[in-house]
Amino acid sequence: MRVLVVEDERNLCDAIARGLRRKGMAVDVAYDGLTGHEMAYVTRYDVVVLDRDLPGMHGDEICAALVASGALTRVLMLTASVTVADRVEGLQLGADDYLPKPFAFEELVARVQALGRRATPAAPPVLTVGDLILDQARRVVTRGGVPIDLTNKEFGVLEELLKARGGVVSSEELLERVWDANTDPFTTTVRVTVMTLRKKVGDPPLIETVVGAGYRVPEPVVVLPAGGAV
Repeated sequence: MRVLVVEDERNLCDAIARGLRRKGMAVDVAYDGLTGHEMAYVTRYDVVVLDRDLPGMHGDEICAALVASGALTRVLMLTASVTVADRVEGLQLGADDYLPKPFAFEELVARVQALGRRATPAAPPVLTVGDLILDQARRVVTRGGVPIDLTNKEFGVLEELLKARGGVVSSEELLERVWDANTDPFTTTVRVTVMTLRKKVGDPPLIETVVGAGYRVPEPVVVLPAGGAV
């Protein structure tokens, strides 16, 4: 999941980012409204955690611009404005959720995760192909009933490949969905991560390389009985 945190209190912004990264999310940060608006326009984020009272460009303007663009990005307003009128106003602007400060970090994580599930085409909470099972909520992967210990990036790559349901996912798409803005776009990190992921997933191999296009996990072919009856 790719998240942007736009918050002018730098210590709070960095703390939120660190916490979300520990939960396996790819997180970028912006400390003012103009930068946040530009980043949200250039990159497709699943969720934007957005303060309202921002320097440069107000959070309300950023929220309205995201809604008007038709982006699938979900907006969680995180702000010290705590009256009912403030919350109603934020939601009417198009925010998907509203969390007042101070807040419990675990609640923030739960809300971001819930919004992230709504930011992309619906996928089942548990993804399977053959004997491989990936539980998105529990962040657990097993094959043949045996747990597989994956890093956050390996888990993210496998998750994106399974969500594609047999489709090809390019290295650029994986880099955008799993890594943050600090990653060198010319790096070999995707290739290296896929290589180690293949080893951990084991045999028979599941991840295919499509030359010049990217990677995929083919869906198993279902053989129907004669006559087409199931």
